[in-house]
Amino acid sequence: MNQNGVGMTSAAPARVLEGGQARPPGAPARRGPLSRLRLDRASTPARLRWALAWLTVATLAWGALATITASQHASGAGTVVAASEPLAFDALTAWESLSDANDEASAAILAGSLPPQAVVARYQHDLDVARTDILDAARRGGPAADLGTLTTGLDSYQDEVSRALANNQLGYPVGAAYLRQASALMTRTLLPLAHDLYTTEDARLTSTSAQATGLPLIVVTIVAGIALGVAYWRCGRWVHRRTNRVVNAGLLLAGVAGTIAAAWLGGAYLAGRADLLTAQSQGSTPVQALASADIAVLKAHSDEALTLVNNSGDDPNEADFGVQRTALGPGPGTLLTVAAQAAGGSPGAARASAASAAATAWFAQHALVRADDNGKNPGVAGGGTHQEAVGLVVSGPAGKAFQALSGDLNEAITADNAAFAAQARSGQSAFSGLVPGMVAITLIMAAALTWGLSRRLAEYR
Repeated sequence: MNQNGVGMTSAAPARVLEGGQARPPGAPARRGPLSRLRLDRASTPARLRWALAWLTVATLAWGALATITASQHASGAGTVVAASEPLAFDALTAWESLSDANDEASAAILAGSLPPQAVVARYQHDLDVARTDILDAARRGGPAADLGTLTTGLDSYQDEVSRALANNQLGYPVGAAYLRQASALMTRTLLPLAHDLYTTEDARLTSTSAQATGLPLIVVTIVAGIALGVAYWRCGRWVHRRTNRVVNAGLLLAGVAGTIAAAWLGGAYLAGRADLLTAQSQGSTPVQALASADIAVLKAHSDEALTLVNNSGDDPNEADFGVQRTALGPGPGTLLTVAAQAAGGSPGAARASAASAAATAWFAQHALVRADDNGKNPGVAGGGTHQEAVGLVVSGPAGKAFQALSGDLNEAITADNAAFAAQARSGQSAFSGLVPGMVAITLIMAAALTWGLSRRLAEYR
């Protein structure tokens, strides 16, 4: 009560608003810009816009990752088929052709002044194949310096052999000297270089195949795809709670498309990986082991012939034959045993196993050759002679035993190399269309996502 006796009532004081105006008592307070922004972000339309933006970015990012993954595996498989495998095969056949040419040259000299035409023809064919393989390897990007050295050395080798054959036909002993020089060039320079070239290209083939079959990137892509699918599912549940829509067609379509993309990518990878690993286990791996054994066999046969050409009893070439024989086996860790084990289950497995028995038969015949050449064969009148030893090698049991062994190894190599080529092509075909497919499906996912959430946003306008 005031001084005049009039009672006072309690009233809320008026608050001053922007612009100097007073807000009447009981009127709702106006919210500031930050408060309104927080409310806007919490609203359904705002959350829909955020979901649309983030899911679109995540979808495009996953699509880019899936495309990169598909491209890496498809590129690796394509390189295996189009470049690495042909280059490794060129190096292998060049290595084998050079070895066989050297063996045939020795056989031609050993046969006398008029060597069999078939031997001379095979020698020339080997040289032609080696030159063609060297040119092909250079065209496919092989090491230019090594290939140039092989080409130059091959020309020198052919010149030496031509001199040897010419002098041998005239009956001059110097023919054997030219043959020894040619053989030294081949065994000390050309064959080691060809072997190194093949080893390098085979390692590159293995590395390229590993690019197509490697695990880390595909695992990351599949896990990221699963995470994206979970994000779609959570967004769909939220949209259902806010809008009472049981199914969002756009989200559903995007999820289905993503599932198809992930399944296609994973399926193509598993199929391509299986084929490429089979190509390696039943193709390139046994071929490498078989080739090593085959080269050792050819080297030993050339040593056998050179010993007879020299006609001086057991010489350094015979000692080299013993080294190759020990390396070949059969026996634990030897070339023939390793080759048979590596070829286990491959198309050339049977021939690889037969090579061990053929090698044993050849070595037994070689012992008879050396006994005849040294005049110590009790089964031959007079103890055996040099000419009888030559006959055993040129057209007799020793020569036939060598041909059986060489034939087994060559057929095994041919069968396993064909298996590699077929499996590698099958692995490449598994990735066909994968890269453009990932791009197309990613765009479908982004479009479906935009369509589905935009329809819900339109309801708030």
